Amino acid sequence: MRTGIVAFIAGLLALRFLPELPGQEVLIACLIVSVGLIFLPRLYVVGAFLMGFGWACLSAQWALDDRLADALDGRVVWLEGTVVGLPELREGSTRFLLKDAQSRHGALPSRIRVTWSNAPAVRSGERWRLAVELQKPGGLHNFRGMDGEAWMLAHRIGASGAVKAGQRLSHQASVDAWRDALRQQLLQLDAFQRNGGLAALVLGDGSGISAQDWQLLQTTGTTHLMVISGQHITLLSGFVFALVAGLARLGYWPARLPWFPIACVSALLSAAGYGFLAGFDVPVRRACAMIALVTFWRLRFRYLGAWVPVGVALAVVLAAEPLASLTPGFWLSFMAVGLLIWIFAGRLGQWNSWRSWGRAQWMMAIGLAPVLLALDLPVSLSGPVANLIAVPWVDFLVVPAALLGAVFLLTIPPLGKLLLWCSGATLDGLFTFLQYLSVLAPAWQGLLVPAWAVALGMLGVLLWLAPDGLPVRPLAPFLLVPLFWPPVNQPASGLANVVVLDVGQGLSVLIQTKSHSILYDAGPLGRGYDAGERVVVPNLRAMGIRHLDMMLISHGDADHAGGAAAVFGGIKVDQVITGEVKRLPGSLHPISCEDNQRWVWEGVMFTVWQPSPLMKGNAASCVLMVEAAGERLFLTGDIDEKAERRLIESGRDIHAQWLLAPHHGSRTASSESFLKVVRPEYALISRGIHNNFGHPHAQVISRYERHGVQIYDTALSGAISFTLGKHDLPQGARQKRYFWQEK
Repeated sequence: MRTGIVAFIAGLLALRFLPELPGQEVLIACLIVSVGLIFLPRLYVVGAFLMGFGWACLSAQWALDDRLADALDGRVVWLEGTVVGLPELREGSTRFLLKDAQSRHGALPSRIRVTWSNAPAVRSGERWRLAVELQKPGGLHNFRGMDGEAWMLAHRIGASGAVKAGQRLSHQASVDAWRDALRQQLLQLDAFQRNGGLAALVLGDGSGISAQDWQLLQTTGTTHLMVISGQHITLLSGFVFALVAGLARLGYWPARLPWFPIACVSALLSAAGYGFLAGFDVPVRRACAMIALVTFWRLRFRYLGAWVPVGVALAVVLAAEPLASLTPGFWLSFMAVGLLIWIFAGRLGQWNSWRSWGRAQWMMAIGLAPVLLALDLPVSLSGPVANLIAVPWVDFLVVPAALLGAVFLLTIPPLGKLLLWCSGATLDGLFTFLQYLSVLAPAWQGLLVPAWAVALGMLGVLLWLAPDGLPVRPLAPFLLVPLFWPPVNQPASGLANVVVLDVGQGLSVLIQTKSHSILYDAGPLGRGYDAGERVVVPNLRAMGIRHLDMMLISHGDADHAGGAAAVFGGIKVDQVITGEVKRLPGSLHPISCEDNQRWVWEGVMFTVWQPSPLMKGNAASCVLMVEAAGERLFLTGDIDEKAERRLIESGRDIHAQWLLAPHHGSRTASSESFLKVVRPEYALISRGIHNNFGHPHAQVISRYERHGVQIYDTALSGAISFTLGKHDLPQGARQKRYFWQEK
C-alpha cells in the first residue's frame, strides 16, 4: 500500500518537471495500461505511477487547451461575464475574475483575470459587459522572480486583460456575493487600520494588506499567519475536538453518545465551515483534505503510523488538482508537515511543551531553508523568534476574536464590532513587534542555487534534524555549504558578463567584469509597479552583486530611470551618472555624463558618449560602448535618428557586434545609415509584450533582417545573458523549457 501511494504521488509530481506534455493518445494509453497493471502483484507500482502521470498530464492539457486563442491575443473585445471570488482593490485599480465569459468574437477561456483602473464598485456575483484588451497568460521572465505563466495555469486562468469600459448588467446571489458583503462590513470597521488583516484571516482575502506589511511578514517568516492555511483550520478543528473531549472528561457529555467519533466529526465540520467562509481556494481545500484524512486515520487506522495519512492527503490533493505542484505554497505546506513528523517521531523520551515549541521553531527554520532557496524565496533570520511569539499570538488571540466577531457582526453587531476591534488591536501590536524584529534581523536572500546543491542541502538538514546517535550526522554542516555558498559565475579578466533584464516596457542592463559592475538604466516605474524593486534588485542579488561601481541612467524617462531610486536603496551604488541630472531624484546625487568619458576595468574598456547634450528627453540619452577581447556591445538608450546621425558625423568608431536597438525598436531610430556604420551581428530589444507604442516597429524589424542581424527580444526570450569577449550566443531565461510556457 505504502509503495503504491508513493508511486502514484511520484507520477503526479513528475508533471512539474516536464518540458513538453505527451500526446493525448499516449496519456490515454498510460491510463488504460495502468488499470491493468495495478492488479498485478509485481507491477502494481508501475501501474500506480502511470496512473498518476497520465491523469496529471491530461488535466494539465485540458488547462492549456482553455487558454486564450492566438487570434484574440492583444485585441480589445466586448464580452459578458460573471464576477467570481472577491475582487482585489489595490492602488486605484480593481482586479477580479470573470467566469464563463462570452463574446461574439470567439470562444473565451472559462476564467479570465482582468484589471480595471479607476473602476466603479465591482462586487462578486455581478454580471458585467466589458471592453477588455485580452492577453494570453504571460509575465516577465528573469533568472529570479515569480513565473506568471505557471501561476496562472495552476489557478486555471486562461487569459488576463485590462478593462477599457464596462456596464453592469445584473447581480446574482451567490456564496461569493455573501462573502463580499461581509468583507465590505469588515473593511468599514474601526480596527486600528488592520481591517485588511482581519479580512485575510476571516475570508482569506489578502488584498487589503499593504505591500509594506506583506514585505514585513516575508522578512520575519510569518507570511503563513496572514493566509488561511492548515494552521488556522487545524486550530479551529482542534479547539472543537478539545471542547467535546473536555465535556466528556468533566462528565457533562451524554453517556449514551460516543464522544470520540462525535468529536472527530465536529472537528471536521468546523474545518469545512471555515473553508466555506474562506472560499475553498486551493490552500484551504488542501488543509481540509488533510484534516479529513487525519480524522479518519485517528478513528480507524492509527496503527499505520503518521506517514500514511500525510501520503494519502498528498495523493488526494494532487489527484484533485494536479497543477497544485506548480505553486510554492504546495511544496512549503507538505514539506513543513513532513519536517514536523521527522522532528518529533522516533525519539527516545519526551520533550516538555515549552521545549517542544522552541525546538520546533528553530528546527523548522533550518529544515525549510533549502526549500525556500530552491523556490527562490528569502530566508528569514528572525523567523524562529518571530514565530515563537507570533504563532500563539495569532492563533489564540487574533483569530478567535476575529472569527467570533465576524459571526456576531451578522447577529449582534455591537458585540461583533467590539470583538473585531480587540482583534485589530492585538494584530496591530503584533505588527509593531514584527517591525522591531525586522530591523534587528532582515531576511537573507541567497544566490541562485543549482539543483544538486538543493539536493545536498535537503540531505544535510535531514541528517542535522535526525535523532542523536546517527553515525553520519556530523556530516550535515558540510552538506549545507554549497546551499549557502553556491558557485558564482564571475567572468575572467578581459571578459564581461552581460544581462539584459526583462523589465517589461523599459530597459535595464547589467555589465559585470571580474571585480566591477555597472548598471545601464534601472527599469520602469508605474502605478503599483517598480521594476527596480521587483526585478532589478532581486536579480542583482541572485547573481551575487551587492555593490555597483556605477549606475548609468541614460536619460530621465520613467521607463529607464523609474527604478533607479529602488536600486540605489537596495544595492550599494558608488556613482550615478545620467544624461538628465535634473530629472533624477536628488537623493541619488547624480552627476552629468561626460562626452567621450573612458575607463578600463580588468581589461574591459567602457566609453560614454552623449550625442545631443543640449537636448531633452530621449535625445539626451547617454550611450555606452563596451569592448572585451575585441567584441563590442553598444547600448543606445532612446536616441533617435538625429542623434544617430550626430554619432556618425562625429567620426567615432561605433562598429559593434551587439547593438541594443535604440528606443526599443521604435521607427524613429535604427536608421539605414546607422545600421550600415554599426554593422551589428545581433540586436537586443527590451520591451513589454503588447506595449502601447507598437515597439518594435515592423519596418525596423524588416531593416534588421535585411542587414542579416539576428534579433533577441526580451518579450519573447525573457532576460538575455551572454559573455562579451567569448563571441558566443546568448541564453534566454525561457530557454529552459517547461510545458506551461508559450512556444
